Amino acid sequence: MPLIRSILLAISLAMSFTGAVAAEHPNVVLVAIDDLNDWVGCLDGHPQVQTPQIDKLASRGVNFTNAHCQAPICNPSRISMLLGKLPSTTGHYFLAPGFRDVDVTRDAVTMFQHFRAGGYRAESMGKVFHGPSDAASFDHVQRSSGYRRPPGQNEKLRYRVPGSHPAWDWGQIDIADEDQRDYHTAAWAAKRIPELAKRDEPFFLAIGFHLPHVPIYATKKWFDMYPLQTLVMPPAQDGDLDDVPPIAVQLSLNPTAPRYEWMKDNGEDKHAVQAYLASISFVDHLVGMVTDAVDAAGLGDDTIVVLFSDHGFHLGEKNKWAKRSLWQRTTRVPLIVAGPGVTGGAVCDAPVGLIDIYPTLAEMCRLPIPDGLDGHSLNGLLNDAASPWSHPAICTFGPGNHSIHSRDYHYIRYRDGSEELYDHRRDKDEHNNLAGDPKLAAIIAEHRQWVPAQDAPMVPGSRGSDSPLYGEAEGLQKAMKRGK
Repeated sequence: MPLIRSILLAISLAMSFTGAVAAEHPNVVLVAIDDLNDWVGCLDGHPQVQTPQIDKLASRGVNFTNAHCQAPICNPSRISMLLGKLPSTTGHYFLAPGFRDVDVTRDAVTMFQHFRAGGYRAESMGKVFHGPSDAASFDHVQRSSGYRRPPGQNEKLRYRVPGSHPAWDWGQIDIADEDQRDYHTAAWAAKRIPELAKRDEPFFLAIGFHLPHVPIYATKKWFDMYPLQTLVMPPAQDGDLDDVPPIAVQLSLNPTAPRYEWMKDNGEDKHAVQAYLASISFVDHLVGMVTDAVDAAGLGDDTIVVLFSDHGFHLGEKNKWAKRSLWQRTTRVPLIVAGPGVTGGAVCDAPVGLIDIYPTLAEMCRLPIPDGLDGHSLNGLLNDAASPWSHPAICTFGPGNHSIHSRDYHYIRYRDGSEELYDHRRDKDEHNNLAGDPKLAAIIAEHRQWVPAQDAPMVPGSRGSDSPLYGEAEGLQKAMKRGK
């Protein structure tokens, strides 16, 4: 049935795409960044971070400062965004399986398929889906090229703990920026944009950058921007987990990531933070290559640009490294939308999610919004950032574990009934769990109502939870070897 509906939609809309395509059906450029938390200049996430290109994009569009992923790991986050459905709806909670590998979502129509059915040409390069790109989603997928690490580098640079995962490393590498995989992706996109502009149909170009995902490597040029001697470290506090329920600690355990105490005791926390900042600035430069290509092709007024990250990343906060938690450091992500009809330079603090991108783009591009999507169009907020917004941002990690963000509060409920509550007006770093304060019972009750009423069972073959709660350690290791 989804295929039939797609064919009918294509037929009904085909005649509308004439020489005046841009006015009615703007192009879309989607930029995905892997593992980027809120360390972006326009989000004030780190006082020293330098991201002039992302900040410039934010000045041209709406910067959603309270945006969150729907799952704190790659595979379910991207599935949720690209299908427009919450993990609690599909049952995709962990690193595997892919959405085409199980009956419940095998025939699901992705955002890209919907646009193709509506007359768009869809192309992609880089990490957009988790793992290989979905062939049904694109007219063309450009094969990735370039290097993540220097050719012949078989030994880790800094994290050489025996038995540690091969992807976990950080440091300065000696390889030209132009030879790296993410640079190749940006260069291809910059070349492809003016070519696509010459076609008769509108285009949807999706590109994905791997950095700052581990291994966190960058060249000297970017490291020099963040000298160790003056580096500002994130607000990590010893004992920050003393007031959270035991299940929160269990859920967020990650056997592949370094331990907080080891990083601090060995002085590697500073080196890793420096590498993370350096790689962010490198990716920011690549974002500029893409957005500059849009402008150089004369498409600035006819193209929607969406920039986002699939989830955040801990660098010592909450005594943790990496993702896979329901705390804000993992759930909060950059989300910027710029283009025709969007208020430039606007800042919006409404609690929104990546799941809202699908219906938003469909409405902006005058395509029907498919039935059954869990997200909501942001179009009203794109016109007026202060418009009413009554929806929370929901993030889920495993059935029964949910994070609920409102404008001022962050509520977490775990499957055993344990709770956390943080007041972001006074505690943006989430050091003080207020769930036990009887004066806040009404606030907790309000947020509790937004917890999904039902959780879909984990899809067959689910693995990679990396939590002892799910007994998936062996499955996790196999999934991690295939790439995060």
